[in-house]
Amino acid sequence: MGRTVLVPLPDRDFDPTEAAVPWRLLTRAGHRVVFATEAGARPACDPRLLQGVVFGKLGAEREPKAFYRELEAAIEFQRPVTWASLDPAAYDALLLPGGHAPGMRQYLGREVLQGKVAAFWELGRPVAAICHGVLVLARSRDPATGRSVLAQSRTTCLPGYMERLSYCATFWKLGRYYRTYPAYVEEEVRAALDDPARQFLRGPLNLGRPATADDDRLAFVVEDGRYVSARWPGDAYLFARKLLERL
Repeated sequence: MGRTVLVPLPDRDFDPTEAAVPWRLLTRAGHRVVFATEAGARPACDPRLLQGVVFGKLGAEREPKAFYRELEAAIEFQRPVTWASLDPAAYDALLLPGGHAPGMRQYLGREVLQGKVAAFWELGRPVAAICHGVLVLARSRDPATGRSVLAQSRTTCLPGYMERLSYCATFWKLGRYYRTYPAYVEEEVRAALDDPARQFLRGPLNLGRPATADDDRLAFVVEDGRYVSARWPGDAYLFARKLLERL
């Protein structure tokens, strides 16, 4: 029997690979995906990642781009529900994609979404977050303690060295396009953890080579019970499969 997976998104600028690869693998396996945006607007990914960020490079790979084009035609993507209307108990799993362009701040910073995420976390059901998506969890607070819901979890996220390299390679043309906030994602995620030296896992060094649908050797995910996290779009296939195992 298929499960129902909730995927919140901003109105624009999310990473197409981190949304479309899990969507494609989940729906192929017979699960239902529900998308949610702040006011129910049809979302759109960061267009630079479809075109290539600089000189046609640093964008999504061919197959994830094809999956995104299929996603654009899906009725569940064209008609998202609103964050405020969400009943966390109605979903079997939560998936939080990432992205770094300015439009992501809507999704990363809204308390209404953080409240829904915290409520879902308390249910003990599967949660998967990748790249900047881990920031949503880091910023979501347990209402009983005021601490991050991630405080006691093992996790990864976009490593600081990856964020720094992308910024340094493109600032001459795009300014702070790769710096969503003054603090690096890794810095904020580590600050949310009780024992970052033990709980945060950066993974092996990767200078931009993605894993593929058929080869996970370059992929890295962290599994902590029902929670799965990953670093960047290059981990998306393994990340999605680990969520599928939990369904």
